[in-house]
Amino acid sequence: MNTENVDVLVIGAGPSGCVSASYLKNNNIDVKIVEKSKFPRYVIGESLLPRCMDHFEEVGLLEALKKQGYQVKKGARFLKEDKVCNFDFSKKFTEGWNWTWQVPRAHFDNVLAEETQKKGVPIDFENEVIDVSFDGSNSKTTVKDKDGNLKYINAKYIIDASGYGRVLPRLLDLIKPSSLPKHSSIFTIVKDINRPKGNEGTLITFDIVKTQVWLWVIPFSDGTTSIGFVGPTEFINSYKGSPSERLEEMLQLSTYFQSRFKGLPHVFEPKIIQNFSTAVKQIYGEGYILTGNSGEFLDPVFSSGVTFATETGLLAAKMVAKIIKGEPTNLEKEYVAPVQFGVDVFTSYVNEWYSENLQKIFFHQPENTEVKKKVCAVLAGYVWDKTNPFVKKHNRVLASMAHLIDLEVEQQQKEC
Repeated sequence: MNTENVDVLVIGAGPSGCVSASYLKNNNIDVKIVEKSKFPRYVIGESLLPRCMDHFEEVGLLEALKKQGYQVKKGARFLKEDKVCNFDFSKKFTEGWNWTWQVPRAHFDNVLAEETQKKGVPIDFENEVIDVSFDGSNSKTTVKDKDGNLKYINAKYIIDASGYGRVLPRLLDLIKPSSLPKHSSIFTIVKDINRPKGNEGTLITFDIVKTQVWLWVIPFSDGTTSIGFVGPTEFINSYKGSPSERLEEMLQLSTYFQSRFKGLPHVFEPKIIQNFSTAVKQIYGEGYILTGNSGEFLDPVFSSGVTFATETGLLAAKMVAKIIKGEPTNLEKEYVAPVQFGVDVFTSYVNEWYSENLQKIFFHQPENTEVKKKVCAVLAGYVWDKTNPFVKKHNRVLASMAHLIDLEVEQQQKEC
């Protein structure tokens, strides 16, 4: 019987798993990663937020990323008809990083994995977790390699950073429906041969083509650009034909980008993800902890995926390190509470985006610079800064601001 023994088993070699494993290795804890895919591999989520730069820096992965020449992201642009709203990360309420990157995830994740391996963390690629059993906090994980061979990994703790694979939620029956509306997405990467020069050609943009339907445009430094539509599932499914035909027809909804992307060659056939928002019954149990998308995935509108993954991956690793070392921990207080708070903040912003309240705030003129700074901090990923009233009062401040804007518009109409 092929059996290994480790202190911590990390499932998944994406950003969350690499951050978790790097932190543990830095703290002299015996850790290994198992990853179902062969790297490099494509995955969605190419726009980062400044907050995740703190995580890469803390665990020693940042310098390797800086050498790759990824497209720098200093903010984001939102379009709606003839209205434009630009956010500059250097003009935000919370102190922190003022920039990040737009990254081809296949390359980016591979760099992270290679750097994690250089630290001495073994990664078993093309190894699928097919079963897990627990004896208290100790676990026995059954893993199958690409040739069908089985092996067993005994661990004192498991960190599930499997993302969309959601390994432990599936095996332990933890999955539950998301409270968010059912939305889907269709997307690809194009060879951006019509890209304008200068800032226009490199700027990440969200083009609102209908109230609840928007197009993302994420340019990369290699001359390709990620494009994709997000909207209610019934809207995405209302288009017929092949994925390429459906995406090409949807591009006609964008008066701003239609001519730039019309007929461009795709790097891959457009992919469709149906009803992408997910949730779980619990994010930890005896012997395991869930991070990132393996626990909760909200909506791609604010590019929170990777940042939430690295935030929770780092925090989970800190909790597990304390547990392995026999130090007192309170996972409800130290892990569940902050993770849930971050989910709640992002959820409020997602809900108010689709209710149009947040869109009213974005596009209202004249701009309120103080409000914009506070919202910008959230869009930069600093959703745990409770000194920001747009974080602390997230569940009501956006609706209140939108109501004030409605009253102002109503008054102006009466005066006309």
